Amino acid sequence: MMNGTMSINKQGHLEIGGCDVVELAQKYGTPLYIFDEETVINNAKAYLAGLAELENYEVIYASKAFLTLGMCKLIEALGLSIDVVSGGELYVALQAGFPVNRIYFHGNNKSISELQMAIDVGVGRIVVDNFYELETLAEIAANKRRQVNILLRLNPGVEADTHSYIQTGQPDSKFGFSIGNGDAERSVDLADGFEYINLKGIHCHIGSQIFDISSYKVAINVMMDFILNYKSKGITLSELNLGGGLGIRYTKADQPVPIPEFTKFLVSSVKEAAEQRNLEIPRIMIEPGRSIVGEAGTTVYQIGAIKDIPGIRTYASVDGGMTDNPRVALYQAQYHGIVANKADQPAEKTYTIAGKCCESSDKLIENIELPQLEPGDLLAVLSTGAYNYSMASNYNSLPRPAIVTVYRGESKLMVERETYADLIRLHRIPKRWQAGI
Repeated sequence: MMNGTMSINKQGHLEIGGCDVVELAQKYGTPLYIFDEETVINNAKAYLAGLAELENYEVIYASKAFLTLGMCKLIEALGLSIDVVSGGELYVALQAGFPVNRIYFHGNNKSISELQMAIDVGVGRIVVDNFYELETLAEIAANKRRQVNILLRLNPGVEADTHSYIQTGQPDSKFGFSIGNGDAERSVDLADGFEYINLKGIHCHIGSQIFDISSYKVAINVMMDFILNYKSKGITLSELNLGGGLGIRYTKADQPVPIPEFTKFLVSSVKEAAEQRNLEIPRIMIEPGRSIVGEAGTTVYQIGAIKDIPGIRTYASVDGGMTDNPRVALYQAQYHGIVANKADQPAEKTYTIAGKCCESSDKLIENIELPQLEPGDLLAVLSTGAYNYSMASNYNSLPRPAIVTVYRGESKLMVERETYADLIRLHRIPKRWQAGI
């Protein structure tokens, strides 16, 4: 299994974007996040091309998957918009100079200061999640006498076939106004009555890492029924945001739907739903994150201690773990790995790849067939582009890895490696403790 531009060179080393991974590890150190720029570009272009048949559409990158200043610049250059879910993510986008009218602000518990920030800078849309937020936003907008464009996040009651922790459209979800219990209708009626709130449309997101895309058609029909209901009441909901969620390949067993096939299915489902209800097709938006950056990312580790437990398993420990990739501990996520300096060698032994954190759950891959490992070998773990760096922590006071982007034989630093000094940069010692208590 290989992703994107991966290949094996004459030295038997793994290459990504025309760069030797062994040389990258020597230059930048390990653990190291490597981003295949060409894969990101190709995925983004596939989404844009796939929706072009609709004419009125927008592809919005879900920045929670992976966000840096450089990523914002790349997304802007590719013609995508961006969504953020916190004041911090909004700040990153603004510092990168991202066009503010192409920023969508999500989140189920936006603070007053975050809402004020969003209004002050003039984000394109605020996606409102609940009644408290709607009423608070209306009050802030009125006090500032600023018109605010919003979408209402609705819960369509559709259960996607994915891990329960990343389902978001089922009836019991912390996100959105439920259509099933009438909250969605009440939210539209309330929003329509506020002087400084401009209700542009509705939003839904049914989950993440989805392979069975039939759930999207169900959600589209539910949302189009909702639009039709309000058309009869004289309220036009002209924008329909369908969220993201398309799955990617983490292991050989995964069979994700290709982006062109997915967008073709969405387009046909939207057209069919609109035609059946005699509706004009609204502006269609989608919010891919994982499916743009997930397979573009690879994390390279150095093998350290190897512990053989006869008759049970052999552990090979790496110099990273749940601090740079918490998804295994959180979701029991599965990954594939390649020994970067032995990429042309056959598998000889079964290993469990363990992280270096003081947690029994800190395992990156269980029972993977690899060439005979030795301390100093380099293990490349694939498909780490989404929700790895963005969820990374400093547990056990481990510095976060550097990030490099590779493209046609060149590597460029995106994020510097943290230092020990960075770990205590914000620490303070209370004065009365300095001389003892």
